[in-house]
Amino acid sequence: MSNPFDLADNDAYLRWREHKLVQAITDPGELVVEITNPAALSAAERSELLTRCRRSNMAIYATRADMDEQSVQRLGAQLGLLRLDANWLAGEQGVSRIAVSRDDSPRQTYIPYTDRAIKWHTDGYYNPPERQIRGMILHCMRPAAQSGENRLLDHEIAYLLLRDADVEFVRALSAPEAMTIPERTDEQGVARAAQTGPVFSVDDGGNLHMRYTARTRSIEWKQDDATRAAVAQLERLLDSDLPHIFRTCLAPGMGLLCNNVLHDRAAFTDDPERPRLLFRARYLDRVSAT
Repeated sequence: MSNPFDLADNDAYLRWREHKLVQAITDPGELVVEITNPAALSAAERSELLTRCRRSNMAIYATRADMDEQSVQRLGAQLGLLRLDANWLAGEQGVSRIAVSRDDSPRQTYIPYTDRAIKWHTDGYYNPPERQIRGMILHCMRPAAQSGENRLLDHEIAYLLLRDADVEFVRALSAPEAMTIPERTDEQGVARAAQTGPVFSVDDGGNLHMRYTARTRSIEWKQDDATRAAVAQLERLLDSDLPHIFRTCLAPGMGLLCNNVLHDRAAFTDDPERPRLLFRARYLDRVSAT
């Protein structure tokens, strides 16, 4: 079968490109699907969520139902998300409670558990190849008192725009040694080994995967002109006013379902009485049928 992500098969790419641009969602309101019971989706609700994920690798659901970590897992399971990446900061359910850490716990050293801005990234960019994050649910229990919005960009659109600009950008970012995340150490020694790999890769099912962070610390790019030019072009795209970049601030009961698209987070101010709280479930699976 032809592969649109094969740089030698331009005809396949052009066919995929035409289809992608016709199907891609550009109105953030179109991403939203109202669901009644997240633990038991109706056939229509499930279909609407999957349709949006097929078109733009993401959907936003909205529900009035009470949810907890188990509810998030049950929702994911109905959409093909089964293999949780139970990282060491996640709870017993394998779902992380994302809130500002106010104590001396190790969470304080990780930016998701602060009120600071988080630059563009895909989740788990530091994971080894066998634990790449393919899917994610980010559910809002309580928003921040002020700000904390997310920007979202389908990683396939980022690929498309880079390839349209210059196929050499994609070639550089697909190199096996394009990006290295240095090892993380703690008092016991090496807690996570260094991870070197591509930004763009294609999985066994022919799906495009992206690992990326806009952080300038704790990342090492391949030191050649092609990689530097490609990274600079990607940064320009992410800083632009593309119609494909969505801005959203999740309200209580709303959640992002996605195939680990590019996203960031604005800095925010908490209400001490009702601090911001989100549940984050990260998966080794993609959303089914996407």
